Amino acid sequence: MLKRVMFIVLAFMMTTAAWADEASLKKAFEAAYPKFPVKSVTKTPYAGLYEIVVGGQIIYADEKLSFILVEGSLIDPKSRRNITQERMNELTKVNFSTLPFDKAIKVVKGNGSRKLVVFSDPDCPYCKKLEQKELASLTDVTIYTFLYPIPQLHPDAANKARAIWCSPDKVKAWQDWMLRGQLLKGTECDTPVDELIGLGDQLGIDSTPTLIFENGRRVLGAYPAKEIDELLNAAAPKK
Repeated sequence: MLKRVMFIVLAFMMTTAAWADEASLKKAFEAAYPKFPVKSVTKTPYAGLYEIVVGGQIIYADEKLSFILVEGSLIDPKSRRNITQERMNELTKVNFSTLPFDKAIKVVKGNGSRKLVVFSDPDCPYCKKLEQKELASLTDVTIYTFLYPIPQLHPDAANKARAIWCSPDKVKAWQDWMLRGQLLKGTECDTPVDELIGLGDQLGIDSTPTLIFENGRRVLGAYPAKEIDELLNAAAPKK
């Protein structure tokens, strides 16, 4: 992965010839960084910058590839819009209605009118913080939790996920573990864990918790309850 730093410009000495179109710039970038395939290249309306989508992030370059800007946010000074964040929201948008809700642990709070999907690893400390401090205070929401163990980080997480799914009461088993550190073991059954790992890979989910809202917006991390509540309201279908 390209080194993730904020607002750093990397000098890059290549040829002085200009690559004036997206296809040529894509080819030049991949020649310079063969391990990082480019998903797309788009010219922006800002000072000759090109947007390059690679490795799940947006970077910027000029047409000569004489520099690249990694993890920098492009801000429109007139509207104060974060152009980079808006593009990332667009690029990572999920078709909410197609998600396999029957393979989720479903918790209904209040009238359950708002909808939220959470990809969560049973051994992820930030997932536990999200459950204990943030989701606990929400109301009028239906929370669909997809068990998404990341074995590279938490070797026993998949076993815990399967034990929770196979428990007689999935919701109780999930909350017992995430809120109280109590895990019921010994039951075996067919689980959707492997399928959900495949779904996460397909969606490009590489960290937990990942939250997905009804409008397809996704955010990463244990967001504060107030911000989650605002995002739920913004995502809810208009009546």
